[in-house]
Amino acid sequence: MMLDSATTQAIGAIPPPPPSRRRARAPWVLISGLLAVLLAATALVAIAPLRRPLPAPTVTRALPASMVIPGPAPALPWPKTGQAALSVEGLGSLGRSGGSKPVPIASVTKVMTAYVILTGHPLDRGEQGPKLTVSVQQAAAYPKEQARGESLVPVVAGAVFTERQALQALLLPSANNMARILAAWDAGSIEAFVAKMNDAAAALGMTGTHYTDPSGYDPGTVSTAVDQVVLARKAMELPAFAEIVAQKKATLPVAGTVKNYNSLVGRDGIVGIKTGSTDEAGGCLVFAAVVEVAGGKFTIVGAVLGQPGANTPVQLNRVFRVTRPLVRTAAAAIGVHAVVRAGDQVATVRGPLGAGTTLNAAQDLTVVGWPGMPVRLGIDIPAVPARLPAEAEHGRVTAVAGGGTKVATPLRTDVGLEPPSTWDRIRQHR
Repeated sequence: MMLDSATTQAIGAIPPPPPSRRRARAPWVLISGLLAVLLAATALVAIAPLRRPLPAPTVTRALPASMVIPGPAPALPWPKTGQAALSVEGLGSLGRSGGSKPVPIASVTKVMTAYVILTGHPLDRGEQGPKLTVSVQQAAAYPKEQARGESLVPVVAGAVFTERQALQALLLPSANNMARILAAWDAGSIEAFVAKMNDAAAALGMTGTHYTDPSGYDPGTVSTAVDQVVLARKAMELPAFAEIVAQKKATLPVAGTVKNYNSLVGRDGIVGIKTGSTDEAGGCLVFAAVVEVAGGKFTIVGAVLGQPGANTPVQLNRVFRVTRPLVRTAAAAIGVHAVVRAGDQVATVRGPLGAGTTLNAAQDLTVVGWPGMPVRLGIDIPAVPARLPAEAEHGRVTAVAGGGTKVATPLRTDVGLEPPSTWDRIRQHR
């Protein structure tokens, strides 16, 4: 069909369609997308530090590992002759004098005799134990032993002693004949028993000691003051031994009442242990004394050997005279000492981003000892949390004086420890 010119003009006059609105929005969509990506990236950069875990707080010790109790060390009045040694049970040695050459020890030997008997045949406090009978041969030896001027208790053939009574005869009036009777009863012969004595000495680390008889009458039996302190400490751990040597007298078969040669028992806190005297050994004494300090009891153990004198009474008097000042000085030297004061800084704590606090002693930390004694200091601090309030208890500080027991006091924070805020963490990594 043919269109006329009017129609053609009408159709040609129709205006074109408007431009698409979708195309007009395209630049804005692009810009918005770019802004969103940029914001997301910025957010990721800001959040990234928050995703990393905070490092744990670190602790730095501010206390030395060791120290010595301040003040001059105690000046002990050591004897001018012979040997001496002192130790405080649970604390350590107070020193020694006179060298370490093995010397005769006379009846101090009987401490080992009793130790071997009681370790082989233990007795509880008050227990009498098994019985032993004096043989005809042992009773017959008494007159010869007496003629030699030995320290003895009277015995007769067939006399029966309990183990406790035999030990009382051995340790109080220092009976040489009872040392031999006990040795044969325990080991079958004196020689076999002496071997057991030397084995026990070796086991205790008594390197300067050698026994040749169970009584000490033979001058070939030798030891040192230091070794005898070692033995005395072990012997005093035996209940029956400690009980017997603290007695001033006892009642025995045949002999009746006998007295303890150690006249210092009951004076200056002395609770035993054993005297000895011969021409070769001089006056000897191994002793234990108990002193009370800060509500606790401490045992001073000592030995004095080789004190001069013309006979037993003079020798023992001499050894008693030099022992008493030693005991008194040692007792006076033992005291309570503060090694860390309340409020002393023990450690510093550093958290992330500079946060921190200090751990301080909550109370005085005290030890028992004497000036010059070494003290080991320790800290026991658990892992520190990110948040720790002010004045919070956390960990402890410990101290050990000499060979003593460990003591401790708690630690407290100074200011509170707080983890860093979110803003601080972001700002730190900008």
